[in-house]
Amino acid sequence: MNDLSHIGRAAFAPANTADIADAIVAASGLRVDGERRRGRGAGLNPAGRFEPTSRVEIDDGWQSLEDLPPFATEVQVEKPRTAITRNESPDIPFDRSINPYRGCEHGCIYCFARPTHSYMGLSAGLDFEARLFAKPDAPKLLERELAKPGYRPRTIAIGTNTDPYQPIEKEWRIMRQILEVLSKANHPVAIVTKSAMIMRDIDILGELAAKGLARVSLSVTTLDRKLARTMEPRASTPTRRLEAIRALSEAGIPTAVLMAPVIPALNDHEIERVLDAAHAAGAREAGYVVLRLPFEVSPLFRDWLLQNYPDRYRHVMSLVRSMRGGKDYDAEFGKRMKGAGPYAWQISRRFELAVKRLGMTRRIIQLRDDLFVPPNGSGVQLSLL
Repeated sequence: MNDLSHIGRAAFAPANTADIADAIVAASGLRVDGERRRGRGAGLNPAGRFEPTSRVEIDDGWQSLEDLPPFATEVQVEKPRTAITRNESPDIPFDRSINPYRGCEHGCIYCFARPTHSYMGLSAGLDFEARLFAKPDAPKLLERELAKPGYRPRTIAIGTNTDPYQPIEKEWRIMRQILEVLSKANHPVAIVTKSAMIMRDIDILGELAAKGLARVSLSVTTLDRKLARTMEPRASTPTRRLEAIRALSEAGIPTAVLMAPVIPALNDHEIERVLDAAHAAGAREAGYVVLRLPFEVSPLFRDWLLQNYPDRYRHVMSLVRSMRGGKDYDAEFGKRMKGAGPYAWQISRRFELAVKRLGMTRRIIQLRDDLFVPPNGSGVQLSLL
């Protein structure tokens, strides 16, 4: 491993088609060998932005890089103090959420949650997909929080950061246990996922939905199976996601389709097709989010784009920046989800017209909060008097 902190940008003057950052990536050897990252989304595993040094793998003649093991999924147990995370963001429709896992094996290259791995001293690249954290105590912690005196129920969002139905859920079943706690308490819940595994929990979700306590959004970014496999390597195929929409809808569970993200010149031409297919499967609500590239996500996405769609690189990034004030990303509230400018307006208008034509709605169904019954308080400290 070599420290690259002394290397100047002048040594990597970019060619006509690449940005400086792309030239540095290509010249420094930060890209991980394809065999080691087979089935993963990111091609890089750079140090997080809080780390003092950046290191790369080089073949020094003593051990070949071909002998290094592939990036296998590793799961560590995380012991949080609370299960519910709260926010005051003005442009998202919930003030509390639960994340059963940190990191996500789906490996979506565009995932805006990737930078959160930097807080763990890990990379937003391959580490985010392979070095995961599970929170098996989350259901018990949730029960304690719901039982606290003065707790006021409002819809809990799950799947807003990392997917609760990523592959490791099949073994850990943390999401299933969380739903059981919420069901017993008659607590409203809204779920976002791109996994067909959610069909496993239709029994619980159906009971909640019958009381007006549950809704689900399936993220369908493309109907192109090849693009999906490249962009979201370990997520369910588009066909399976549509099957999940149909199964949930037939079970009486309010189900929406979420096209997130819309990527200019890559999947934006599919807006109408995705909505048509989702509507045919039973979705009656629809929403979208324009591509977001915060912090480490930007170089990861640009490297992926350069490797997989080099002919579209300049066009895609030009349109992305046209919606972000000339930058890769603008985090300003009110703009970060939809973008700004003519191209962002065009996407919005196309979406609105397609939704209107299909008789769908962009209005989020409000869930009930008047049926809440606090748990019995197991594990809650009793008052002295």
